[in-house]
Amino acid sequence: MDSHLAGNADPEEWTGTEVIFEISRQKGQTELQFSHHGLIPQFECFDACSAAWGFYINGSLKRLITTGEGPATPPWA
Repeated sequence: MDSHLAGNADPEEWTGTEVIFEISRQKGQTELQFSHHGLIPQFECFDACSAAWGFYINGSLKRLITTGEGPATPPWA
């Protein structure tokens, strides 16, 4: 995966990492598991990127699936 992280000393810091979505059926419901392999605490963007993924996966995507609308931009951006 390519990256162009504005404001980072190395804007390509997470280039080569892998974003994975796994969808399965659990007890009659759909389960989505998300992981970003290679996003490590040593990266400058780790805290901000982890928070952003939380916003997108647990907030925006969930709202999009359940209501048809989900914000595209975190409130702090």
